[in-house]
Amino acid sequence: MHLDRLVSVLEAIAIAGRPLSASELHDMTQLPLPTCYRLLQMLKEQRLLEDPESNSRYIIGDRLIRIAHLSRTDADVCGIAAPVLKNATSDLGDAVFLSRFKKTGVSIIHVETPSDPAISYIHPGLGYRPMHACSCSKAIAAFADEQFRSLILNGPMKAYTDQTRTSKTELESEFDKIKNNGYAECVEEIEIGISSVAAPVSIDNVGAVFSVGAIGPIRRFHSRHRKSLGKKLIALAEEVSVSIQSRGTAI
Repeated sequence: MHLDRLVSVLEAIAIAGRPLSASELHDMTQLPLPTCYRLLQMLKEQRLLEDPESNSRYIIGDRLIRIAHLSRTDADVCGIAAPVLKNATSDLGDAVFLSRFKKTGVSIIHVETPSDPAISYIHPGLGYRPMHACSCSKAIAAFADEQFRSLILNGPMKAYTDQTRTSKTELESEFDKIKNNGYAECVEEIEIGISSVAAPVSIDNVGAVFSVGAIGPIRRFHSRHRKSLGKKLIALAEEVSVSIQSRGTAI
């Protein structure tokens, strides 16, 4: 069984922080040179390592990075994102939330509310949101791969209000609009009188598995405000993405 040797190779390359050749790996691990060549090739075939310049010098691969990213707990992610979201509440004057894709759904995992007691706000609550009828879900779904989008579009779509889109054609059109705009809207689709806007948080080698959003009353979340909010949330999503990725390769 070569598992211990494979792990040694991955650890050595991760610690080095730069591309390594088989001979350099041999010096670091004391594994036989032919073994180093063989293990590097095996790991490359599984996309756990990459040879980006095709010069037989290897770095950690996208598949391993993806596994590491997806393994971080909600608590870890929330702890990293919370300060960024807290600052955003002061600028936006609304409750700001972080959502995460989980299996076949999306859950709101963290909410920050304005600290000014004079500001009234709506708390979205934590937990599951439907893929077809919430800004935090649609912001992720619109940027998902075609196979997963097809599952959403062809799956059951519950009508929560008269504004909920339950037509495949309507939702396809909205997903295209979200991709063009960079953010999603939910206008009374879950609850009458309530609106929200969300933007996807993209992580390198993983894609959009998170989203950030803001929620408020429809009287204030009119179309002009939602457009302005969407642009701000796109910038916020980028800030959250940088914060998550700068805190190590594992999320």
